[in-house]
Amino acid sequence: MSDSDLETQQLLLAASQHDIRRLQILLRRGSASAQDPETGFTPLHAAIAACEPPSSSVHTESRENGHQFYGLGNSTSEDDSHGAGEDEIQNAAKTMKLLLENGAIWNDVDMNNETPGCLALRLGLKDLYAIMVDAGVRAEILLNRLDEYEMLSNGQDSEETEGVEKSNGGDLNTAQENSSDIQDAGADSISRPEPDSDDYLRSSLTFHKDKIVDGLQNGVMMAWEADIMKRTADLLVPKAGLRVLNVGHGMGIIDRFIQEKSPSAHHIIEAHPQVLAQMRKDGWYAKSNVTIHEGKWQDVVPNVIEQSVLFDAIYFDTFAEDYKALRDFFSDQIIGLLEDRGKWSFFNGLGADRQICYDTYTRVVELDLFEAGFDTEWETMHVLDIDKEAWKDVKRRYWVLKDYKLPICSFTG
Repeated sequence: MSDSDLETQQLLLAASQHDIRRLQILLRRGSASAQDPETGFTPLHAAIAACEPPSSSVHTESRENGHQFYGLGNSTSEDDSHGAGEDEIQNAAKTMKLLLENGAIWNDVDMNNETPGCLALRLGLKDLYAIMVDAGVRAEILLNRLDEYEMLSNGQDSEETEGVEKSNGGDLNTAQENSSDIQDAGADSISRPEPDSDDYLRSSLTFHKDKIVDGLQNGVMMAWEADIMKRTADLLVPKAGLRVLNVGHGMGIIDRFIQEKSPSAHHIIEAHPQVLAQMRKDGWYAKSNVTIHEGKWQDVVPNVIEQSVLFDAIYFDTFAEDYKALRDFFSDQIIGLLEDRGKWSFFNGLGADRQICYDTYTRVVELDLFEAGFDTEWETMHVLDIDKEAWKDVKRRYWVLKDYKLPICSFTG
């Protein structure tokens, strides 16, 4: 066993024993994000797994050359761990916080493709899961802020900005490299979609009865979203005669529900030429209360604002744009579009292929919304099991969760 492997096993053992003093010594030279080469366990995984009763077969122990390391068994139950005592949970929490303070990565995955938060959730360890969600929120907010600072430094040439580049450039590069490493390691990317917007707009779409897919077989929109769209329309447009804006038509699901509400004006922004052609074929251009704006919302919205057009309700659901685009929309644009007492919403699908990522980014967006001047009410909707056949011809399942958190936003106060 090499010296580095020995250090990793010692870290994992100390973490599993919640031995704070030993960990503090080991972390002086070892990494809080070290991973066992066989199981992929990090010290965070080990600290959480130690709270599972050995009889569950989830927490397994083996030995190699006299050293212990911890692996993951085959249990798949989400509620099969109730044996950890309060003191053990508290000790695990202290251990996890120490590891996170020393650079442990919140969404590192093991060989079973589980992050520490995934493991805590599956074992029913709610307090430890909450710690991992909080860690994810802090990390993602920091990365988002660093991205903003990098854009600022790249766009200005003043001496002050040059100082920012010099003092923070190394940390910025390191953070971005770590983010790429995390994605390559198998953790879900919750802020960088594939493909980008320009690639999508140039791609050829295929229209199926129950879905639209792009040239890379990414699901653009699918019929299973209809219940979410209907409930969103009910909350945003509770009565007839309202002025409504929808950004992103896709299959037209929510626009059909909005039309059923008899709005006085219904504006739709859509950029993809094939979707626009389909809208013309389906008769959207002929509807008396509908106005179609062709182009990307970044180009269209300023023109709408210049015309002093205000809306009672706004929905935002674009494809192949990252979280920053959504944040730019509600931070910079909605104030010029939404009536004072109006409401708006968006498709809340960030990180929806992993529960820990979804919970993390739901918190992130709520904090950013509050900073931008919005109060957000959340309604939890159960998502019915999606037939496997629905995912046929789709590259990746972008939704695997049981519950959808529907946001309804309004100006604070």
